[in-house]
Amino acid sequence: MRVEDMTGLRALTAAERTVLKDEAEEFLYDEAELLDTWRLHEWLELFSADARYLVPSTDLPEGDPTRDLFLVQDDRFLLEQRVNSLLTRAAHAEYPHSRTRRLITNIRVSQELDGRLNVHANFGIFRVRNGTLDTYIGRYRHVLVRDGDDLRFVVRKAILDLDALRPQGKVSIIL
Repeated sequence: MRVEDMTGLRALTAAERTVLKDEAEEFLYDEAELLDTWRLHEWLELFSADARYLVPSTDLPEGDPTRDLFLVQDDRFLLEQRVNSLLTRAAHAEYPHSRTRRLITNIRVSQELDGRLNVHANFGIFRVRNGTLDTYIGRYRHVLVRDGDDLRFVVRKAILDLDALRPQGKVSIIL
């Protein structure tokens, strides 16, 4: 039995790995543009109906969402509510909207035997609001599925590499 079979990952040729990585990169870059331009309803279309959006606490980055406290633990319904809230004037923390710029790097892709893609990447997000620059750094651990020719998030997990949410004090943007 090959090692890939034991880990639940599909063995990929170099050419397959390159194609999947290119596709995942484009997906993440397109997602970053949607978020940076506040096109949040379009961003929601990147999620499957059963998707989850997770941001673990800074003191337990590898926590389990079924038993540990998370900064964000949204299913698709709650994610839609979050987006709708962020796009209204009532969201004082984000009205007017912050300006953000996302940098995504070190993208790695593997494919599970059932066809799901595991996409790992590092991120840096710069947020400017009211003359203050906040920097969020961390890593993504996503699970993607195919929906026809498109990719969709099943799990979108942003793990912050911060000791605490200082000086920001909160996460009012989508990481």
